[in-house]
Amino acid sequence: MMVLDGFGRGKSLGAAAARGNVDAVRRILQDHRLQPDALNEFGKTALQVMMMGCTSVASVLLEHGADPNVQDRCGVTPAHDAARTGFLDTLRVLVEHGASVNVPDHSGALPLHTAIREGHGDVVEYLAPLSDLGHRDGHGADALAVARDARSPEMVELLERLSRSS
Repeated sequence: MMVLDGFGRGKSLGAAAARGNVDAVRRILQDHRLQPDALNEFGKTALQVMMMGCTSVASVLLEHGADPNVQDRCGVTPAHDAARTGFLDTLRVLVEHGASVNVPDHSGALPLHTAIREGHGDVVEYLAPLSDLGHRDGHGADALAVARDARSPEMVELLERLSRSS
C-alpha cells in the first residue's frame, strides 16, 4: 500500500478524477479515508479537475461529501465548468447534489451565461428555469443580452421562449 501525505493524496485523487478513473477515485477515498475536497499541488479539489464528461466520478466525489459549490481563484465553480464544456449529465449530478447555478464567477457570469457563450443549447434549456435570468454579469448583461452579444439567434429565441413560459 502506498503511503501518501496530504498533498500527495490530493494529487493522486485529482489525477484519478482528471483521468476519469472512477475505480481509483473510489479506492483512494475509501482506503486512505481522504476528504473529497483535499487539494492537489495547484490548490484545486478533485471535483475541480475531474474529467467533466465522467459523470460517475462526479457522483462518487459528491456521494463522499465533495463541495459542489467550491470556487477557484476566479470564482469558477464545477457548474461553470460543466456549462462551459457542455456536459449536461455532469451538470445534472452537480445540481442534484446541491450545486447552486446562481453563484457568479468573478466576472459576474453565471453558469447559464457561460453555456450561452459556448452555444450549448441543451445546457441553456436545463439551466434557464433554475437560473436568475435577470442576473447581470460584470458588463451589465443579463442572459438575453449575453445571447444577443454572442450573436446567437437560436439562444435568443430559446431564452425568449423560456421566459415567456415561466
